[in-house]
Amino acid sequence: MIAQTIQLSLAPVFVLVAIGNIMNILTTRLGRIVDRSRVLQKLHAETLGAEHDVVVIEMRYVDRRIQLIGHALLILVLSALGIGVTVGTLFLGELFGQELRLATQVSFFTAIALLMAALVYLLLETRLVAQTLRLPRGLLELHREDL
Repeated sequence: MIAQTIQLSLAPVFVLVAIGNIMNILTTRLGRIVDRSRVLQKLHAETLGAEHDVVVIEMRYVDRRIQLIGHALLILVLSALGIGVTVGTLFLGELFGQELRLATQVSFFTAIALLMAALVYLLLETRLVAQTLRLPRGLLELHREDL
């Protein structure tokens, strides 16, 4: 029976690996954003007028990105804990000879729902980046047919 429990726990463990990979992506993005925020903080003190306004606007976007990634990471940690509870209930059920089916189902569903919510935050953050990094059409030189 323990072999069957180990087999049942493999699917949640693969989800846990996926969560870890997504967390790695998010922490890398967060590191880059923090680096950019440090540059902007320095520019904030060194700029005036319209140039200063551009720095402030970018700082607001950076702040929003940090918030979105922070929320996504928190939700991913909760999802990973839900996966841990799922695996735990599988083994506790085996250990005590009890069917903990409802607890296992609820914890797994909750973990997957949290994972999807975290992915929505990642989507929002990437959409924000796409909005803020649009290149001015004039710089694209779309009128040139030789390129």
